[in-house]
Amino acid sequence: MVEAARSGPRTAFALSQLGSYVSDAFARAVREVGLSPSEAGVLRLLSREPGLSQRELATRLGTQPSRVVALVDGLERRGLVVRARSETDRRNYELRTTDAARALGPRLRAIAEAHEDAVLAPLTAAEREQLARLVTKLAAGHGLDAELHRETRAGARPNPSV
Repeated sequence: MVEAARSGPRTAFALSQLGSYVSDAFARAVREVGLSPSEAGVLRLLSREPGLSQRELATRLGTQPSRVVALVDGLERRGLVVRARSETDRRNYELRTTDAARALGPRLRAIAEAHEDAVLAPLTAAEREQLARLVTKLAAGHGLDAELHRETRAGARPNPSV
């Protein structure tokens, strides 16, 4: 027997709808500079943590190393990332952004800020602060990394948005 619909807000569903909307809008925004959200996220992470190995990057993203290899291959072909042998462990490659990627950084930041402003436009400054506190508390309570999207279920593809 189907239970009667619950009255009151369906907050988790609304968050899911909003997350989908926000992700799609961000994907359209970064497409302007020829990137996917995953590529933009990797560039952001590598700009903050230069020298990560492909294995470390895969771990941070919560995905298979083979997926990271393909992602880094594409960024390397476009001149945005370089692989260099690690001086401390010659079995590993360190990943670093190039001058071209660093030059793209201010544009990506501007895109991310405009995206955030557009998403939060219906809220007052006080509401934005309150929402930020609550969403941060929820994310932390569920063990989520505030810096990137991680793969959270088997077979899911990561989406490391900026």
